[in-house]
Amino acid sequence: MILAVAHLARLARAGFVFAREGVLGLADPNLLPLGLRGALRLARLLERRAAPEGRARLAAALTRLGPSYVKLGQFLATRPDVVGLALARDLETLQDKLPPFPQAEAEAAVARALECKLTECFASFGPAVAAASIAQVHRAEVMTPEGPKAVAVKVLRPGVERRFRADLAAFFFAARLAERYSLEAQRLRLVDVVETLARSVAIEMDLRLEAAALSEMAENTRDDPDFRVPAVDWDRTARDVLTLEWVDGTPLSDRAALVAKGFDLEALACAVMQTFLRHALRDGFFHADMHPGNLFVDDVGRIVAVDFGIMGRIGPKERRFLAEILYGFITRDYRRTAEVHFEAGYVPRHHSVESFAQAIRAIGEPIHNRTAEEISMARLLGLLFEVTGLFDMRTRPELLLLQKTMVVVEGVARSLHPKLDMWKTAEPVVSEWVNRHLGPVGRIRNAADGASELGRFLGNFPALLGRTAEVVDQLDAITRDGLVLAPETVRAIGHAEARRNRWTTAALWVIALALAWLVFAK
Repeated sequence: MILAVAHLARLARAGFVFAREGVLGLADPNLLPLGLRGALRLARLLERRAAPEGRARLAAALTRLGPSYVKLGQFLATRPDVVGLALARDLETLQDKLPPFPQAEAEAAVARALECKLTECFASFGPAVAAASIAQVHRAEVMTPEGPKAVAVKVLRPGVERRFRADLAAFFFAARLAERYSLEAQRLRLVDVVETLARSVAIEMDLRLEAAALSEMAENTRDDPDFRVPAVDWDRTARDVLTLEWVDGTPLSDRAALVAKGFDLEALACAVMQTFLRHALRDGFFHADMHPGNLFVDDVGRIVAVDFGIMGRIGPKERRFLAEILYGFITRDYRRTAEVHFEAGYVPRHHSVESFAQAIRAIGEPIHNRTAEEISMARLLGLLFEVTGLFDMRTRPELLLLQKTMVVVEGVARSLHPKLDMWKTAEPVVSEWVNRHLGPVGRIRNAADGASELGRFLGNFPALLGRTAEVVDQLDAITRDGLVLAPETVRAIGHAEARRNRWTTAALWVIALALAWLVFAK
């Protein structure tokens, strides 16, 4: 009960900030039940006169609420299925920038994490060059046989785990409450949304996992001629500290500097797009935060990515789905594109393939009447996910993250070369994957994999038969004697049911009291 009250208090504070910043003004009262319309009007009485205009209100409120809510806003920017396309676009502008914490605290945290004196680990340790909600980055130097070498040191913000843990618990409480009383919340799988956010934050807070992501991508891309990642200094990396090679490249956001250094902007734009698709399709592992601030160009023209806190991963089924979807739109084979959705199990079988193909045609045909530079693959996938909602396709977070990252990547590519033909750029990567995995060679490889799986199954068959016999014996005993629960089990079930009813009643009373307070506060 105490925890529930604490969660409600945190959510009430967030609701108050949303009301003060004018966020509730973004809600359409006509979409709410009659009783909630009155509550919305009362809550809007708290709105301050100097509240920001338009959807900037939400970004202002999330920033005021602190790091956890900023991270929530950035995460929801990848989930247009939850907040809508318009809000998702506005949340993309939410900046995860905070003042750096004191230099002395950073140095103490590094020494504690690495279990050494700072002067023993680093020849020099400069001030923070960037600070965000979870960590900040310092430029430092280490001694090597060749002399001093510059490194980037990422340090976890002190106390950040405790703050995130409390706020995430409140998010879980709100999501569970919403799913209990709202069918739409169940369809959007709000608890799963918060669980995905919690996993993402947990990974970001263990910098060894970011180092592992860097290492994995370095292995995946070691033969790629136009992409690389910084090397990890494992001797100076721990849970709260990550040390990397310092990148002295030209930021991809500085177009003028790229031109001045003689780089081919069209080639760079093509490399950005093809690199992302190659990582997604070939490796199933991609950088999910590829904004211009995280991308550089080194002296030989290779793209160098930094900040691997947010990564995306898609399995073989999702890769095939993505490749065939893109290939189907390129070739205008809408029937095949529809069939892929059904084969992947994304659209329930009670729907018609023909009707779904018709809906996809409504998306695909208009793009063939436009010039190449007007066509966005990311926008197309976004429209596709909108249509699939009409056919009861459940949310696929990994595909939405992929689509959202593609929006950013397309933006970066077109900032370098506005007339870049995305389809022509993507076609070699997509066709290579299709030919490799769905052509004759792919069929042979799939057959070999199938034979291997069959061999493993046959090898385990005797043990499986033994376990099946045990299950049959147990079912026979249950059928003959009945299923008997121990008295302790019966009492525990009764206590649990009573406790659940008390929690529900208490939560409803607290919500009612909070609404009453809003009514009489004015």
